[in-house]
Amino acid sequence: MAIIQTKAIVLSSLKYSDTSLIVKCFTEEEGVKSYLIRGVLKAKKGGLKIAYFQPLTQLNLIAKHSNKSTLHTIKEVQILNPYKTIYKDIVKQSVVLFLSEVLANSIQEEEANRNFYNYITTALLWLDLHDKITNFHLLFLLNATRYLGFYPDIDENDTSFDLLSGNFTASVYEKNTISGNEFYHFKKLLGMNFDTINMVSFSKNERQLVLKTIIKYYELHLDGFRKPKSLEVLETVFS
Repeated sequence: MAIIQTKAIVLSSLKYSDTSLIVKCFTEEEGVKSYLIRGVLKAKKGGLKIAYFQPLTQLNLIAKHSNKSTLHTIKEVQILNPYKTIYKDIVKQSVVLFLSEVLANSIQEEEANRNFYNYITTALLWLDLHDKITNFHLLFLLNATRYLGFYPDIDENDTSFDLLSGNFTASVYEKNTISGNEFYHFKKLLGMNFDTINMVSFSKNERQLVLKTIIKYYELHLDGFRKPKSLEVLETVFS
């Protein structure tokens, strides 16, 4: 048993019994960890509050990490970088719910990945401060592939892309190859950052096409990746 102080991002929470939660976090110090939060669903003053464990909340934790169990315990918690708009805006809430589901499916390592951790926290603070966010989730997911190990290797002159190999291909009829409009709109996002994302314009159908392509890209590169249940909600919000 070790006492650890770390920053953490909430990836998911699952009800456990009538009063408790199992919360999965991406910690800065030790990668993915799951915590059993006993009694948090009971109404009581003081102690841990359920509001601390909303999707993608940034926390400061003092926790007990066990060597013998995959479930750990939290001694103290504070909200770090409290969001001003994310949980008040239905669109941003939907984006965060969707991204938390994707990240919970994507990040499995029980080891530190500080660059990825910093990317996520910085991106969330950007989301909290900006209003024009219709393409945020697309760029977030595409740029996250840098840290997951499969960022697209595409030259600006390429006209088709093999989603499985992550490279340009001349063979446009292969099963996992994208070309034409599908590839053109996917390629628009490459090299973008959040401050320039509004320079990219998509129609509703184009945005859905790009998202579908990115989700397929994740499915091909991450073992056990499941299509997010919140995908339909997100498509409704951006209709």
